[in-house]
Amino acid sequence: MGFSQFSKLILPPHLLLLPLLLHVLFQLTFVNPCYGSRKLTSLYKPPSTALSYHHGALLEGDLDVSILWYGKFSPAQQSVVVEFILSLNPQKGQNGHSTEQPNSVSRWWKTVELYMEKAGKKQTQIVLNPQMFDENCSLGRILKKSQISELTQKAKSKLGGLTLILTAEDVAVEGFCMSNCGFHGSDPKSNSAFIWVGNPVSQCPGQCAWPFHQPIYGPQTDPLVAPNGDVGIDGMIVNIASLLAGSVTNPFGNGFYYGSQEAPLEAASACSGVYGKGAYPGYAGELLVDSSTGASYNAQGGNGRKYLLPALLDPLTSSCSTMA
Repeated sequence: MGFSQFSKLILPPHLLLLPLLLHVLFQLTFVNPCYGSRKLTSLYKPPSTALSYHHGALLEGDLDVSILWYGKFSPAQQSVVVEFILSLNPQKGQNGHSTEQPNSVSRWWKTVELYMEKAGKKQTQIVLNPQMFDENCSLGRILKKSQISELTQKAKSKLGGLTLILTAEDVAVEGFCMSNCGFHGSDPKSNSAFIWVGNPVSQCPGQCAWPFHQPIYGPQTDPLVAPNGDVGIDGMIVNIASLLAGSVTNPFGNGFYYGSQEAPLEAASACSGVYGKGAYPGYAGELLVDSSTGASYNAQGGNGRKYLLPALLDPLTSSCSTMA
């Protein structure tokens, strides 16, 4: 296996006093150094410059995405994730014209499209492949990072595709909660990429499901109501979204990033802890609120789904672009 980057633990933005140190990378045993990870939510500190393009391959054009569910997930939980993935592509009406709403998930994805355009690449279109299920946890419920790579092989994703490995709340993965909430990596031999994200609801909701749970450190503000009524799954959506943006724009460690290749800031990690305008340590920013449930969100997907998605660094303005 090749390039791999960890998804930072989504700790509340006020948690980390030294944000760049939180981008320390971990190694997969038979994978190249991990470049993109979603670590514990860090204190927001805007980068001093735009992400540089290092002229490597990006995940452009039609991108086959395979999901491997490792452990037990309910149909409702699976639906939340699948509908988010499908909502990344602009929705079109019967006349073929876009029906995109101002705060749609596909509008959030447009910031990723700006990176592709800047690099002279094709726009990325998500193609969801048949899903795979390993409910009985064939490799056990305590996994090493290297075993995530094994699971990507089981998913049998297409060449040049992306495999999304999601582990259930009772599955422990090396480094989970202690240093990251997930990571993305790659396999140069197949020119494909993978993302791993774990359900933090039982193990570390204060680290990987903020702002839907009180943080373990810092100001103890009231947590936000999760838009899909599931702290673990809504927290996973934040991590999946962050890593997906990083994986598409920096899949092999030589795409868009800022800093060193060993500890890069990517499109989402450059804006860690920011979800709406006016965000500051301990405050996610101005968000929309569902009048019937009180849930906070900033994007809408298919079938009326609501999501809270992280800010992405806009390559044109070098500022964090928020939905709300």
